[in-house]
Amino acid sequence: MPKKDSFEVSGPTHLTSINWNCPNYQRSVAASLVQGVYVLERDRQKDRKGSEALALSWYQHFHFKLIETLLDDKDSSIFGAVYEYSPMGPLSDLAPHYGSDAPSFILAFRGTLLTKKNIIRDIKLDLGIAGIVKNRLGDDNRVKYGLEVLDKLVNTYGHQKIWLTGHSLGAAIAIILGKNMAKSNVFVKSFLFNPPYVSIPIEKTIGSTKLKNGIRVFNGFLKAGFVSLLKHEESTSSNDCFDMLESWVPQLFVNHDDDICCEYIGYYERREKMKAIGASHVEAIIAKNAVRNLVWNFSGNESEPLHSIPSAVLNVNKKRAKLIGGLIGGLLAHRICQWWQKDLDVHSRDYRFIKELVNL
Repeated sequence: MPKKDSFEVSGPTHLTSINWNCPNYQRSVAASLVQGVYVLERDRQKDRKGSEALALSWYQHFHFKLIETLLDDKDSSIFGAVYEYSPMGPLSDLAPHYGSDAPSFILAFRGTLLTKKNIIRDIKLDLGIAGIVKNRLGDDNRVKYGLEVLDKLVNTYGHQKIWLTGHSLGAAIAIILGKNMAKSNVFVKSFLFNPPYVSIPIEKTIGSTKLKNGIRVFNGFLKAGFVSLLKHEESTSSNDCFDMLESWVPQLFVNHDDDICCEYIGYYERREKMKAIGASHVEAIIAKNAVRNLVWNFSGNESEPLHSIPSAVLNVNKKRAKLIGGLIGGLLAHRICQWWQKDLDVHSRDYRFIKELVNL
Protein backbone atom coordinates (compact mmCIF):
# COMPACT_ATOMS: atom_id res chain seq x y z
CA MET A 1 0.00 0.00 0.00
CA PRO A 2 1.51 3.38 -1.00
CA LYS A 3 1.96 5.41 2.19
CA LYS A 4 1.03 8.73 0.58
CA ASP A 5 -2.32 7.30 -0.57
CA SER A 6 -3.30 5.93 2.84
CA PHE A 7 -5.20 8.38 5.03
CA GLU A 8 -4.40 6.33 8.10
CA VAL A 9 -0.65 6.61 7.42
CA SER A 10 -0.28 10.06 5.82
CA GLY A 11 -3.50 11.94 6.51
CA PRO A 12 -4.47 14.35 9.30
CA THR A 13 -5.75 11.69 11.67
CA HIS A 14 -5.13 14.15 14.52
CA LEU A 15 -8.22 16.07 13.37
CA THR A 16 -10.77 14.16 15.39
CA SER A 17 -12.92 17.23 16.00
CA ILE A 18 -13.39 19.89 13.35
CA ASN A 19 -14.09 23.53 14.11
CA TRP A 20 -15.38 24.94 10.85
CA ASN A 21 -14.87 28.48 12.14
CA CYS A 22 -11.11 27.91 12.45
CA PRO A 23 -8.98 28.79 9.38
CA ASN A 24 -6.44 26.07 10.19
CA TYR A 25 -9.12 23.40 10.17
CA GLN A 26 -10.65 24.76 6.98
CA ARG A 27 -7.22 24.62 5.30
CA SER A 28 -6.57 21.06 6.45
CA VAL A 29 -9.92 19.75 5.24
CA ALA A 30 -9.66 21.52 1.87
CA ALA A 31 -6.17 20.09 1.32
CA SER A 32 -7.33 16.61 2.32
CA LEU A 33 -10.15 16.68 -0.20
CA VAL A 34 -7.72 17.73 -2.93
CA GLN A 35 -5.57 14.76 -1.94
CA GLY A 36 -8.72 12.69 -2.28
CA VAL A 37 -8.82 13.60 -5.99
CA TYR A 38 -5.20 12.50 -6.43
CA VAL A 39 -5.98 9.18 -4.74
CA LEU A 40 -9.18 8.71 -6.74
CA GLU A 41 -7.10 8.87 -9.93
CA ARG A 42 -4.44 6.51 -8.56
CA ASP A 43 -7.20 4.12 -7.46
CA ARG A 44 -8.50 4.19 -11.03
CA GLN A 45 -5.08 3.57 -12.53
CA LYS A 46 -4.24 0.72 -10.19
CA ASP A 47 -7.75 -0.74 -10.42
CA ARG A 48 -8.17 -0.52 -6.65
CA LYS A 49 -11.83 -1.15 -5.91
CA GLY A 50 -13.95 -2.01 -2.91
CA SER A 51 -11.89 -2.58 0.22
CA GLU A 52 -8.67 -1.95 -1.74
CA ALA A 53 -9.64 1.60 -2.76
CA LEU A 54 -7.93 4.25 -0.64
CA ALA A 55 -9.64 7.51 -1.60
CA LEU A 56 -12.73 7.05 0.57
CA SER A 57 -11.08 7.87 3.90
CA TRP A 58 -9.74 11.20 2.64
CA TYR A 59 -13.23 12.66 2.47
CA GLN A 60 -15.38 10.37 4.59
CA HIS A 61 -13.31 11.16 7.70
CA PHE A 62 -14.66 14.71 7.47
CA HIS A 63 -18.25 13.62 6.76
CA PHE A 64 -18.18 14.20 3.02
CA LYS A 65 -19.48 11.94 0.29
CA LEU A 66 -18.36 11.86 -3.33
CA ILE A 67 -21.18 12.88 -5.67
CA GLU A 68 -19.32 13.49 -8.95
CA THR A 69 -15.94 12.90 -10.55
CA LEU A 70 -14.67 15.07 -13.40
CA LEU A 71 -13.00 13.08 -16.19
CA ASP A 72 -10.56 14.46 -18.72
CA ASP A 73 -11.86 14.15 -22.28
CA LYS A 74 -8.42 13.21 -23.66
CA ASP A 75 -6.89 10.72 -21.22
CA SER A 76 -10.01 9.79 -19.20
CA SER A 77 -8.22 10.63 -15.95
CA ILE A 78 -10.01 11.94 -12.87
CA PHE A 79 -8.89 15.55 -12.46
CA GLY A 80 -11.60 16.88 -10.18
CA ALA A 81 -14.37 15.89 -7.80
CA VAL A 82 -17.47 17.28 -6.13
CA TYR A 83 -17.96 16.42 -2.47
CA GLU A 84 -21.13 16.96 -0.47
CA TYR A 85 -21.01 17.56 3.27
CA SER A 86 -23.06 14.91 5.07
CA PRO A 87 -22.59 15.29 8.85
CA MET A 88 -25.22 12.65 9.62
CA GLY A 89 -23.63 10.16 7.22
CA PRO A 90 -21.24 7.24 7.82
CA LEU A 91 -18.61 7.65 10.55
CA SER A 92 -20.49 10.64 12.00
CA ASP A 93 -19.55 9.61 15.52
CA LEU A 94 -15.81 9.52 14.81
CA ALA A 95 -15.19 13.22 14.17
CA PRO A 96 -17.64 15.61 15.87
CA HIS A 97 -18.02 18.83 13.89
CA TYR A 98 -19.07 22.27 15.05
CA GLY A 99 -19.16 25.77 13.64
CA SER A 100 -21.42 27.67 11.28
CA ASP A 101 -18.94 27.95 8.38
CA ALA A 102 -19.14 24.38 7.17
CA PRO A 103 -19.48 24.10 3.37
CA SER A 104 -22.30 22.18 1.75
CA PHE A 105 -20.22 21.30 -1.34
CA ILE A 106 -16.54 21.37 -2.23
CA LEU A 107 -15.27 21.34 -5.82
CA ALA A 108 -11.65 20.15 -5.79
CA PHE A 109 -8.97 19.76 -8.48
CA ARG A 110 -5.75 17.79 -8.37
CA GLY A 111 -2.46 18.94 -9.81
CA THR A 112 0.03 17.27 -12.13
CA LEU A 113 0.58 13.53 -11.77
CA LEU A 114 3.92 12.27 -13.06
CA THR A 115 2.68 8.77 -13.82
CA LYS A 116 2.94 7.07 -17.18
CA LYS A 117 -0.76 7.51 -17.84
CA ASN A 118 -0.94 11.19 -16.85
CA ILE A 119 2.39 12.86 -17.48
CA ILE A 120 1.97 13.79 -21.17
CA ARG A 121 -1.48 15.37 -20.76
CA ASP A 122 -0.70 17.12 -17.46
CA ILE A 123 2.67 18.50 -18.57
CA LYS A 124 1.06 19.90 -21.73
CA LEU A 125 -1.33 21.83 -19.51
CA ASP A 126 1.59 23.06 -17.42
CA LEU A 127 4.10 23.94 -20.12
CA GLY A 128 2.41 23.58 -23.51
CA ILE A 129 1.19 26.23 -25.93
CA ALA A 130 -2.35 25.88 -24.53
CA GLY A 131 -1.21 25.72 -20.92
CA ILE A 132 -0.28 27.80 -17.88
CA VAL A 133 3.02 29.19 -19.18
CA LYS A 134 1.29 30.72 -22.22
CA ASN A 135 -1.71 31.89 -20.13
CA ARG A 136 -4.03 29.79 -22.29
CA LEU A 137 -5.19 27.23 -19.74
CA GLY A 138 -8.65 28.81 -19.83
CA ASP A 139 -9.16 27.40 -23.33
CA ASP A 140 -8.79 23.80 -22.16
CA ASN A 141 -11.78 21.51 -21.68
CA ARG A 142 -10.83 20.81 -18.06
CA VAL A 143 -11.53 24.44 -17.25
CA LYS A 144 -14.70 24.52 -19.35
CA TYR A 145 -15.99 21.35 -17.71
CA GLY A 146 -15.10 22.65 -14.25
CA LEU A 147 -16.93 25.90 -14.94
CA GLU A 148 -20.04 23.99 -16.03
CA VAL A 149 -20.00 22.00 -12.80
CA LEU A 150 -19.44 25.09 -10.65
CA ASP A 151 -22.17 27.02 -12.48
CA LYS A 152 -24.59 24.20 -11.83
CA LEU A 153 -23.75 24.06 -8.13
CA VAL A 154 -24.07 27.83 -7.73
CA ASN A 155 -27.32 28.04 -9.68
CA THR A 156 -28.82 25.15 -7.71
CA TYR A 157 -27.59 25.81 -4.18
CA GLY A 158 -26.20 29.36 -4.14
CA HIS A 159 -22.53 30.22 -3.71
CA GLN A 160 -22.48 30.89 0.04
CA LYS A 161 -21.87 27.27 1.05
CA ILE A 162 -19.69 26.19 -1.87
CA TRP A 163 -15.90 25.94 -1.61
CA LEU A 164 -13.47 25.86 -4.52
CA THR A 165 -10.04 24.32 -4.06
CA GLY A 166 -7.08 22.92 -5.98
CA HIS A 167 -3.37 22.22 -5.86
CA SER A 168 -0.73 23.33 -8.39
CA LEU A 169 -2.30 22.79 -11.84
CA GLY A 170 -5.59 22.28 -10.02
CA ALA A 171 -5.13 25.62 -8.24
CA ALA A 172 -4.62 27.26 -11.63
CA ILE A 173 -7.93 25.79 -12.82
CA ALA A 174 -9.62 26.98 -9.62
CA ILE A 175 -8.23 30.52 -10.08
CA ILE A 176 -9.73 30.76 -13.55
CA LEU A 177 -13.07 29.44 -12.29
CA GLY A 178 -13.04 31.83 -9.34
CA LYS A 179 -12.32 34.80 -11.59
CA ASN A 180 -15.10 33.77 -13.97
CA MET A 181 -17.59 33.64 -11.12
CA ALA A 182 -16.37 36.98 -9.72
CA LYS A 183 -16.95 38.52 -13.14
CA SER A 184 -20.62 37.66 -12.57
CA ASN A 185 -20.51 39.19 -9.09
CA VAL A 186 -20.43 35.73 -7.46
CA PHE A 187 -17.63 35.22 -4.96
CA VAL A 188 -16.88 31.59 -4.17
CA LYS A 189 -14.78 30.81 -1.11
CA SER A 190 -11.50 29.48 -2.50
CA PHE A 191 -8.45 27.64 -1.16
CA LEU A 192 -5.56 27.65 -3.63
CA PHE A 193 -2.58 25.47 -2.72
CA ASN A 194 0.81 26.13 -4.38
CA PRO A 195 -0.72 27.99 -7.36
CA PRO A 196 1.72 28.45 -10.27
CA TYR A 197 3.32 31.85 -10.79
CA VAL A 198 5.05 32.11 -14.17
CA SER A 199 8.16 34.14 -13.41
CA ILE A 200 11.79 33.87 -12.35
CA PRO A 201 11.58 32.98 -8.63
CA ILE A 202 13.28 36.11 -7.28
CA GLU A 203 11.94 35.34 -3.82
CA LYS A 204 14.03 32.18 -3.61
CA THR A 205 17.04 32.93 -5.80
CA ILE A 206 18.02 36.31 -4.30
CA GLY A 207 18.92 36.47 -0.63
CA SER A 208 19.04 40.23 -0.06
CA THR A 209 15.66 41.70 0.84
CA LYS A 210 16.71 45.17 -0.30
CA LEU A 211 17.85 43.85 -3.68
CA LYS A 212 14.65 41.86 -4.15
CA ASN A 213 12.52 44.89 -3.32
CA GLY A 214 14.61 47.08 -5.61
CA ILE A 215 14.21 44.71 -8.56
CA ARG A 216 10.45 44.45 -8.01
CA VAL A 217 9.90 48.19 -7.66
CA PHE A 218 11.96 48.87 -10.79
CA ASN A 219 10.00 46.19 -12.63
CA GLY A 220 6.77 47.82 -11.47
CA PHE A 221 7.73 51.22 -12.85
CA LEU A 222 8.91 49.56 -16.07
CA LYS A 223 5.58 47.78 -16.52
CA ALA A 224 3.61 50.92 -15.75
CA GLY A 225 5.61 52.90 -18.29
CA PHE A 226 5.09 50.25 -20.94
CA VAL A 227 1.36 50.18 -20.22
CA SER A 228 1.17 53.97 -20.56
CA LEU A 229 2.82 53.82 -23.97
CA LEU A 230 0.30 51.26 -25.19
CA LYS A 231 -2.65 52.61 -23.28
CA HIS A 232 -6.05 51.86 -24.76
CA GLU A 233 -9.25 53.79 -24.21
CA GLU A 234 -10.67 53.08 -20.77
CA SER A 235 -13.79 50.98 -20.87
CA THR A 236 -16.63 50.64 -18.43
CA SER A 237 -16.39 46.85 -18.73
CA SER A 238 -12.76 46.79 -17.58
CA ASN A 239 -13.54 49.03 -14.60
CA ASP A 240 -16.51 46.91 -13.61
CA CYS A 241 -14.49 43.72 -14.04
CA PHE A 242 -11.74 45.03 -11.79
CA ASP A 243 -14.24 46.04 -9.09
CA MET A 244 -15.68 42.51 -9.16
CA LEU A 245 -12.29 40.79 -9.01
CA GLU A 246 -11.26 43.10 -6.18
CA SER A 247 -14.11 41.71 -4.07
CA TRP A 248 -13.03 38.07 -4.55
CA VAL A 249 -10.55 37.27 -1.77
CA PRO A 250 -9.18 33.72 -2.19
CA GLN A 251 -6.88 32.03 0.29
CA LEU A 252 -3.45 31.46 -1.31
CA PHE A 253 -1.11 28.91 0.27
CA VAL A 254 2.53 29.11 -0.76
CA ASN A 255 5.93 27.94 0.43
CA HIS A 256 9.04 30.14 0.27
CA ASP A 257 11.10 27.21 -1.06
CA ASP A 258 8.69 26.27 -3.83
CA ASP A 259 9.93 27.68 -7.15
CA ILE A 260 6.49 27.20 -8.69
CA CYS A 261 4.56 29.48 -6.34
CA CYS A 262 6.98 31.45 -4.15
CA GLU A 263 6.88 34.60 -6.28
CA TYR A 264 3.35 35.31 -5.03
CA ILE A 265 5.16 36.51 -1.91
CA GLY A 266 7.06 39.09 -3.96
CA TYR A 267 3.98 40.01 -5.99
CA TYR A 268 2.10 41.22 -2.92
CA GLU A 269 5.18 42.58 -1.15
CA ARG A 270 5.88 44.80 -4.16
CA ARG A 271 2.45 46.35 -3.79
CA GLU A 272 3.17 47.14 -0.16
CA LYS A 273 6.54 48.61 -1.08
CA MET A 274 4.93 50.75 -3.78
CA LYS A 275 2.45 52.01 -1.20
CA ALA A 276 5.26 52.79 1.25
CA ILE A 277 7.09 54.99 -1.29
CA GLY A 278 3.93 56.73 -2.41
CA ALA A 279 3.65 54.95 -5.75
CA SER A 280 0.38 53.08 -5.27
CA HIS A 281 -0.95 54.67 -8.45
CA VAL A 282 1.77 52.84 -10.44
CA GLU A 283 0.61 49.50 -9.09
CA ALA A 284 -2.97 50.46 -9.92
CA ILE A 285 -2.01 51.04 -13.56
CA ILE A 286 -0.42 47.59 -13.75
CA ALA A 287 -3.36 45.86 -12.08
CA LYS A 288 -5.99 47.62 -14.13
CA ASN A 289 -4.21 46.76 -17.37
CA ALA A 290 -4.06 43.09 -16.39
CA VAL A 291 -7.80 43.06 -15.75
CA ARG A 292 -8.42 44.80 -19.06
CA ASN A 293 -6.59 41.89 -20.65
CA LEU A 294 -9.00 39.60 -18.82
CA VAL A 295 -11.93 41.37 -20.49
CA TRP A 296 -10.26 40.90 -23.88
CA ASN A 297 -9.57 37.27 -23.10
CA PHE A 298 -13.26 36.48 -22.68
CA SER A 299 -13.66 37.80 -26.21
CA GLY A 300 -10.97 35.41 -27.42
CA ASN A 301 -8.42 38.12 -28.23
CA GLU A 302 -5.88 38.11 -25.45
CA SER A 303 -5.10 36.29 -22.21
CA GLU A 304 -4.29 37.53 -18.74
CA PRO A 305 -1.63 36.46 -16.22
CA LEU A 306 -2.86 33.79 -13.85
CA HIS A 307 -1.42 35.63 -10.87
CA SER A 308 -3.45 38.82 -11.45
CA ILE A 309 -5.47 38.51 -8.25
CA PRO A 310 -6.20 41.98 -6.83
CA SER A 311 -7.10 40.82 -3.31
CA ALA A 312 -6.08 37.71 -1.40
CA VAL A 313 -5.15 36.28 1.96
CA LEU A 314 -1.57 35.07 1.48
CA ASN A 315 -0.60 32.17 3.73
CA VAL A 316 3.14 31.40 3.72
CA ASN A 317 4.51 28.18 5.15
CA LYS A 318 7.64 29.26 7.03
CA LYS A 319 8.77 25.73 7.75
CA ARG A 320 11.84 25.67 5.55
CA ALA A 321 11.95 22.67 3.22
CA LYS A 322 15.40 23.65 1.97
CA LEU A 323 16.94 22.20 5.11
CA ILE A 324 16.66 18.92 3.23
CA GLY A 325 18.45 20.56 0.33
CA GLY A 326 18.32 21.06 -3.41
CA LEU A 327 15.72 19.58 -5.70
CA ILE A 328 14.29 17.30 -3.01
CA GLY A 329 13.60 20.26 -0.75
CA GLY A 330 11.89 22.11 -3.60
CA LEU A 331 9.68 19.13 -4.38
CA LEU A 332 8.70 18.75 -0.73
CA ALA A 333 7.82 22.44 -0.61
CA HIS A 334 5.33 21.86 -3.42
CA ARG A 335 3.54 18.85 -1.96
CA ILE A 336 -0.08 19.08 -0.89
CA CYS A 337 0.57 17.07 2.28
CA GLN A 338 2.33 19.98 4.01
CA TRP A 339 -0.95 21.84 4.41
CA TRP A 340 -2.53 19.47 6.93
CA GLN A 341 0.53 18.93 9.15
CA LYS A 342 0.20 19.60 12.88
CA ASP A 343 3.49 21.51 13.16
CA LEU A 344 2.85 23.84 10.23
CA ASP A 345 4.21 27.36 10.70
CA VAL A 346 1.86 29.51 8.62
CA HIS A 347 2.07 33.30 8.49
CA SER A 348 -1.02 34.94 7.02
CA ARG A 349 -1.57 38.43 5.67
CA ASP A 350 -4.65 39.96 4.12
CA TYR A 351 -3.93 42.01 0.98
CA ARG A 352 -6.78 44.16 -0.30
CA PHE A 353 -6.52 46.33 -3.38
CA ILE A 354 -7.84 49.81 -2.59
CA LYS A 355 -10.65 50.60 -4.98
CA GLU A 356 -9.96 54.32 -4.97
CA LEU A 357 -6.52 53.74 -6.50
CA VAL A 358 -8.08 52.40 -9.66
CA ASN A 359 -10.11 55.51 -10.36
CA LEU A 360 -7.19 57.33 -11.96
